[in-house]
Amino acid sequence: MQIIHHDRQEYTDSVSEQEALVAAVLAGKAEPSLILTEHAPVYTIGTSGSERDVLACEIDGEKIAVFPTGRGGEVTYHGPGQLVCYVIADLRRRQDLHKHVWRLEEMVIRTLADFAIEGERSERGIGVWVEGKKIAAVGVRCRKWITYHGIALNINPNLKHFSGIVACGMADSPVTSMWQLGAEVSREAVEQHIRRHSSIFS
Repeated sequence: MQIIHHDRQEYTDSVSEQEALVAAVLAGKAEPSLILTEHAPVYTIGTSGSERDVLACEIDGEKIAVFPTGRGGEVTYHGPGQLVCYVIADLRRRQDLHKHVWRLEEMVIRTLADFAIEGERSERGIGVWVEGKKIAAVGVRCRKWITYHGIALNINPNLKHFSGIVACGMADSPVTSMWQLGAEVSREAVEQHIRRHSSIFS
């Protein structure tokens, strides 16, 4: 799996990059990829979401863009301090999307464990949770058994920005971050562990 790193990327540019990679994998011209990136503040509306779940587009004077997107799931937030991991994976032989989502979660759970944070799955929904609060949100799309989109891990985002949405359909929007849990680590440090644990997709 090739690894593509961006310091920061516009959300729409990221979607375009992913769609191009999906087309290339289908054509046999590219290998599966892990894109590691960060976005400017943006609310994205998944296929199960609604604009009604966007409560405010400006938090503390900072405007937040809103984009509908083709990934599964409801409304979520991306922004600085969050590591977004997009996985373009070829499931044509396995055809198991549930296992793919499990691997996304497991990659983050193993990374959190490296920083003494116990991440877990929850009956409340997909993603990774710590002490009843979501620390990583998952949203995927599959085209002809090639996946894209992925999982977003909160390292040190502005958690106030989650107050502008009904995050993942949860009115109480219980979110947390690595910094809030006492792990004041850099994105670079977290990326090193994500890269290592991305071997789960091999």
